[in-house]
Amino acid sequence: MSIAYSNANMRVPAGFRNLLEGLSREVLREQPTNVVAFAAQYFQKLLEQREAGGTDPVAWGAMLED
Repeated sequence: MSIAYSNANMRVPAGFRNLLEGLSREVLREQPTNVVAFAAQYFQKLLEQREAGGTDPVAWGAMLED
């Protein structure tokens, strides 16, 4: 099986890596049967926290990556 490869450089948005690491950690901890539904709930909770005036996980993660 061959995989197409491109040498195009893609820039990952600031905070994205940290955001996905958090999701991955929770998926491994919880072991949900439906990972897509779990991810939707996880991101919904993060969005609600941000809108409630709490911390923005993406902004916080971007600071950690610098």
